Amino acid sequence: MSPNILTYNKYADALNERFGCRVQKVSVNAGFTCPNRDGSKGKGGCIYCNNRSFSPPYCNPESSISSQIEEGIRFFSKYKSQKYIAYFQSYTNTYVRGNGSTDSYSISDSDFETLVAKYDEALRHPQVVGIAVGTRPDCVTERLLDYFAELSAKYYVLVEYGVESTDNRTLEVINRGHTFEDSVWAINETARRGIEVGAHLILGLPGEEQPAAALRHAKEMSLLPIDVLKIHQLQIIRNTVLCDRYMLAPDRYPLFTLEEYIELLIDFIENLRPDIALDRFISQSPSEWLVAPNWNIKNFEFVHKLEKQMLQRHAYQGKKFVG
Repeated sequence: MSPNILTYNKYADALNERFGCRVQKVSVNAGFTCPNRDGSKGKGGCIYCNNRSFSPPYCNPESSISSQIEEGIRFFSKYKSQKYIAYFQSYTNTYVRGNGSTDSYSISDSDFETLVAKYDEALRHPQVVGIAVGTRPDCVTERLLDYFAELSAKYYVLVEYGVESTDNRTLEVINRGHTFEDSVWAINETARRGIEVGAHLILGLPGEEQPAAALRHAKEMSLLPIDVLKIHQLQIIRNTVLCDRYMLAPDRYPLFTLEEYIELLIDFIENLRPDIALDRFISQSPSEWLVAPNWNIKNFEFVHKLEKQMLQRHAYQGKKFVG
């Protein structure tokens, strides 16, 4: 990768090259929950999570998946010649109900058919070329991965795991309910079947010392067979456990300035394996939900600042990666 031409590997470019046109993810809410919400592994969910803060307005679980896709396509209708990926985004999209075990996850035959029916409904839409399924690494089974492998022979399939951190102490603090070892297992098993693998990380989680933690995450994730990576900064969102704690003692939860985050992100990207496609760098929740940090910046504006700073630093993805 030449630092003078391309500073990092863009997921959007990879999709455009694959399909020969612009490809847009359309979020759907299939009405799932999470094991650390329903009592299977815990209550209350991750301490930073309020799903309403990032769900598009057209994602209503009371509407059918087909209806939500239609609403999403209308939302993005200004792009006339594009295809769509149905993005099962809200909560854990391979999780139907708890099985009473904190050690392993199993899916009954009827629950398996429920999952398959939801994915199939999305894929029946004539403008949908594939699905992206957001889930947890402790909520997939061998049978489900085998199904995704069969599906990926006909459609684009991305299984996107919420890894969030490579540090088990951090995962415990944020009430994640799984370990990094769970992520390693799920990612390896998914990739072994030829399914495209995505992962998600949050930089700046409570208790993580920066930049050491971010660089460690980059190195650990680079060791795994990941195709796509999403990253964003820690945000304090209303109606979350983290917000309650932050309000009581904000000094205990240092947050990045925009400039600090860009510099940290560049360090992260330089240490990341160069073939991993980067899908997202920030999350900017609506003002009615966001407490801090309020950078007041749109995604395209952030990307412009990031790329400009990378060029000034002569930085590019994988510059400091040691395979």
